[in-house]
Amino acid sequence: MAPAAAYGGGPDTMARARVALREVVPRLVALVRSVPDPHAVSVGTWTVGDVAAHLAHVFRFDADAVAARPVPDATVTTAGMAEVNAKMLAEDGERAPSVLADRIAALASEFDDIASRSRAATAAWLQGARLPPSAVACHLLEECLIHGHDIATATGRSWPIQRHHALLAVEGGVLPLIAALPPTALVNQDKAGSFRARFDVRLRGGGRTLMVFDRGSLTLDSGSARDVDAHLSADPAALMLVFIGRRGIAKPLLGGKLAAWGPRPWKLARMLSVISPP
Repeated sequence: MAPAAAYGGGPDTMARARVALREVVPRLVALVRSVPDPHAVSVGTWTVGDVAAHLAHVFRFDADAVAARPVPDATVTTAGMAEVNAKMLAEDGERAPSVLADRIAALASEFDDIASRSRAATAAWLQGARLPPSAVACHLLEECLIHGHDIATATGRSWPIQRHHALLAVEGGVLPLIAALPPTALVNQDKAGSFRARFDVRLRGGGRTLMVFDRGSLTLDSGSARDVDAHLSADPAALMLVFIGRRGIAKPLLGGKLAAWGPRPWKLARMLSVISPP
């Protein structure tokens, strides 16, 4: 069993990511422009305006990565990214929805132009991670989907996430990031302790991958799916929102968006307390 998307990418993945961004970004720009109160609380301590400004920052550094320009000095952990994001937000006081909407639209156009000309095999991303340029594009897609959800939730608007967009974000962006980063990056070291588990994750409409947690580390394995603690069949959008902490696991399980089985499916709940996306 090969891990989903083989943690890589190529011209086809980049082309699909660019198409997806061209479909998602206009909706995102319209959503930001329609924000009635940028000071309304959105996610954590961030306001809606903070989320929109953060999106512009992500467009900037992902474009810089693909263009082989310097990117922020950051450690890709929850704490490390919180620090660099706070610094960028403090240095950028713009929170006007119309201005940020225009900025995101312009940066999206710039990113698409840079991506269309990229021929490099890898790009230097945050913390020195070497990623296929397509993975950077898929990371940007994930950020648009997640933070569009944040803004829509805070403002009472609709933000449907298409399955093929979420699938591309996970297989083309999240999995290559897990493979490229240090195995401790996405795990809460204080909570992990002696936790060990192997999960066979099956993305509906996509591939399968084996996620291995081992006392504070997370790796992706191409080994047998027979010796696992649990199998998980997941709608990509539901899995993305659960993993990033925007949704609990109970409702997706009850609604059929997630299905788990195997000898120790209860370990999935522990896994969600251990995983720590930046």
